Amino acid sequence: MPEGISIGGRPADSSDDAHEAPAPWEGLPSEPGAPTVVDLTAYADRLLAQARSDARGKASAAVLKGASQRALLVALTAGAGLAEHVSPPAACLQVLSGRFRVYAGPEEWLVGAGQLVAIPEERHAVDCLADGVFLLTITPPSSS
Repeated sequence: MPEGISIGGRPADSSDDAHEAPAPWEGLPSEPGAPTVVDLTAYADRLLAQARSDARGKASAAVLKGASQRALLVALTAGAGLAEHVSPPAACLQVLSGRFRVYAGPEEWLVGAGQLVAIPEERHAVDCLADGVFLLTITPPSSS
């Protein structure tokens, strides 16, 4: 999983931004080339098995890396989560299995299998309510 995504519940309010981890989309290399078909169901099953055997309850893999779009499969076990982090310019989370809570400030969205939620353009976090996998699709910040 890219650094900057960490496991934990709702973070404590902190005004110390000096120790912020990098955003989840940072550090992914662009890999131009021919499009590839990815079997998300099979990949998700393998990732969920990895997450269940991981002490932190997480596993992830980049399934699409391009200059203007990235897609990550993220598997989490119940109780695990992605700590609060900054938002890319555009992102959405599509649940393939399980149940998740996405929250930003006082707002929250409960999403389950087959549901999609736009990620708010502000700091946000994700909690896993039932073992599952989601596809995170993002537009990284422009490098110019």
